[in-house]
Amino acid sequence: MIDFNSKKGFICDMDGVIYHGNRLLPGVKKFVSWLQRENKQYLFLTNNSGMTQKELRQKLLRMGLDVPEEHFYTSALATAEFLKEQKPGCSVYAVGEAGLTNALYDAGIVMNDVNPDYVVIGEGRSYSLETLTKAVNLVVKGAKLIGANSDVSGPIENGIAPACRALVAPIEMATGKQAYFCGKPNPLMMRTGLRLLGCHSDEAVIIGDRMDTDIVAGTESGVATVLVLSGISDESTPSKYAYQPTMILPGVGDIVK
Repeated sequence: MIDFNSKKGFICDMDGVIYHGNRLLPGVKKFVSWLQRENKQYLFLTNNSGMTQKELRQKLLRMGLDVPEEHFYTSALATAEFLKEQKPGCSVYAVGEAGLTNALYDAGIVMNDVNPDYVVIGEGRSYSLETLTKAVNLVVKGAKLIGANSDVSGPIENGIAPACRALVAPIEMATGKQAYFCGKPNPLMMRTGLRLLGCHSDEAVIIGDRMDTDIVAGTESGVATVLVLSGISDESTPSKYAYQPTMILPGVGDIVK
């Protein structure tokens, strides 16, 4: 069991936890109101690289939730920070939406479709056979392959959609090169989340709907974990894994008594 009142920081996934597509999930307003009323430190840590912090704020506003931009951290921001630390001023060929390209630009990284240092793949409608072929040939020529996150799929209103790991897989298969993924469960993203919250691992909770990203990220970082069944997992899902969540709840609304 977790004493939620005693925890200082809450790291919360978004897709399948806060919403499905453009539909807010039950209990979310009650949960966010509790976080704000109790002055908890909280961060929406999402592996979705497509949206900027401003766009994520606007999306929640349309659903009736007012969450300031500084409470969002995405795999796109984690990817940009990683590349900035690895090779300041590097160039990339990026396939993704505004969330990814804006994060890269803000980190001082330039776009290059001729001889980039890295090929960076995120989710987005710009992914096509043309961009896939371009990425494959750039990796063959020596560019390092980076994935914004390792999610294979994500929940949408009418089912699931292929996510970053599924989009990177054809490039890996065609080139024989393995990608490095910057989003959850990469410990770099978890450590950044804790730093932004000003929390130690034992003061925080991570809430998510995926055993292979959210729950393993918390487990390997020493953070208490809550698996919610409002997204991609059901009651039988944890039995498939060697590690287990600290708690299983139907949704985030069940955190608030």
